[in-house]
Amino acid sequence: MTPSTPLSPAQGINPHARPPTSLAALARSLWRNRQLIAQMIRREVAGRYKGSVMGLAWSFFNPVFMLAVYTFVFSVVFKARWGLGGEESKTQFAVVLFVGMIVHGLFAEVLNRAPGMILGNVNYVKKVVFPLEILPVISMGAALFHSLVSLGVLLIAFALFNGYLHWTAVLVPLVVMPLVILTLGLAWILASLGVFLRDVGQTIGIITTVMMFLAPVFYPITALPEEMRPWIMANPLTFIVEQAREVLIWGRLPNWGGLGIYTLAATAVAWAGYAWFQKTRKGFADVL
Repeated sequence: MTPSTPLSPAQGINPHARPPTSLAALARSLWRNRQLIAQMIRREVAGRYKGSVMGLAWSFFNPVFMLAVYTFVFSVVFKARWGLGGEESKTQFAVVLFVGMIVHGLFAEVLNRAPGMILGNVNYVKKVVFPLEILPVISMGAALFHSLVSLGVLLIAFALFNGYLHWTAVLVPLVVMPLVILTLGLAWILASLGVFLRDVGQTIGIITTVMMFLAPVFYPITALPEEMRPWIMANPLTFIVEQAREVLIWGRLPNWGGLGIYTLAATAVAWAGYAWFQKTRKGFADVL
């Protein structure tokens, strides 16, 4: 990721000053560098498909293909059912499954890339004027683009299978936003740790895969024994997956109180992650 325009001193940091760690400083940095962030998100998305014949069309076909594979494996091979009542079709299973896949995909894409984020942009570490804290935001922006495409596929499929869409689907951004905040906080932590502990990059993929199977992505939480449900609910993906299905599939309002508590906790994690990143960033150049 290389910006085409040089950065002004206003976009950088004073190497002798203590890096700011407040949420206000983070907000100012994101606003000040908003054009750079938008430009690099576009480059990130376009660069992923650079050189391919179909280009950005792959961002549409990839989720469709994975949806077909998972649906076949779980609903045909393993005979999994969601317990919707009546004669449950494979298409019904598919759209419910796809919601969980989209939520996990957003979470996993950013975190899996986070440990190598600084390592893959060593040239930016050497530049005092480059705001390193925006790298996880750029990664999140690209992940949100792909999630938006997948959401479009889901809504089209739901409308084709059912002939309607629930109005509550417009609440999806409010449901997903707490997870975005939480993921950014974790990404700042992992991006920093990845510089000093290279093993982090080898283990995070395993952790995000385990989290997928320990969340109700491929099965309803009601299918689990009562004593296991608290452990599954402790997974930060579980609540968001369930609330996303509420507004997209069942047409019900989300749990506003739960979302409020989740947002407060996610903001605390994001603040801690940003503060950790800022406090450790001066050591990046020494290690790299």
